[in-house]
Amino acid sequence: MTTAAAPRAAASAASFGIGHTLRLGFARIGYEVRGYFRQGDSVFFTFLFPLVFLLIFSVAFSAQTFGSPGDEIGAAAYYLPGMLAAGLLLSGVQNLAVDIATERSDGTLKRLGGTPLGPVAYFIGKLGMVLVTGLLQAALLLVVAALAFGVALPAEPEKWLTFGWVFLAGVTTCAILGIGLSSLPRSGRSATAVVLPIVLVLQFISGVFIPFSALPGWLQTVAGVFPLRWLVQGMQSVFLPDSFAAMTPSGTWEHGLTLLVTGIWLVFGLVLARVTFRWIRKDG
Repeated sequence: MTTAAAPRAAASAASFGIGHTLRLGFARIGYEVRGYFRQGDSVFFTFLFPLVFLLIFSVAFSAQTFGSPGDEIGAAAYYLPGMLAAGLLLSGVQNLAVDIATERSDGTLKRLGGTPLGPVAYFIGKLGMVLVTGLLQAALLLVVAALAFGVALPAEPEKWLTFGWVFLAGVTTCAILGIGLSSLPRSGRSATAVVLPIVLVLQFISGVFIPFSALPGWLQTVAGVFPLRWLVQGMQSVFLPDSFAAMTPSGTWEHGLTLLVTGIWLVFGLVLARVTFRWIRKDG
């Protein structure tokens, strides 16, 4: 009886441990979301930043049209997919990398390390926060584009299905990469200076601000290594006319490659986060 009871007890303990971790993690999401919206700089530079740039480009290029004859669209419609993809990068990579580095520097992570929270529950809270804020940000961009600039949103269910999986792949990958990248800054004070240039460069070479087809071939190749270029193209396949696919290097939207590249970076981010995450810096 003792031998038979041991596996049951171990399974029960493991189940309780997983359930306890999930409960702590989901409870942490609300705390993280409230903390996010209390930080004015984070709200502006990650949540409102894509909206501000959408407004700027839509007004600055209001007299210009994009696309081939018969499929012309305005500036707001053209830049909307790039801003949606950039929002995922900012909310995930930039926000989490800076936020976690700051929490490590000011002693917050050290204090959390002495609680029952655990790294997995902590990560669930951060991932949930990025998912919630990313959804709100995307909804805000879509509403402003449709109401303020008359952008026609897709009517086909398959387009929204594509938007769903591109969004989930992007938000998860960017959040995990943000957690992994948070170990790079040596202090919270230097975090923005370390992370911001990476984020800005990726936006400029991935088709967010500059049409991807206008970039030199070698720069397109470099950008193709990183997930943002594929997230932009994935969003473009949802919100731009199908004729715009001819402007991509392959002439197609390449959804399979988008999923492959984001999947590779997701795995890389998980390994990086697992290897580098510490409640306190080893050299601190």
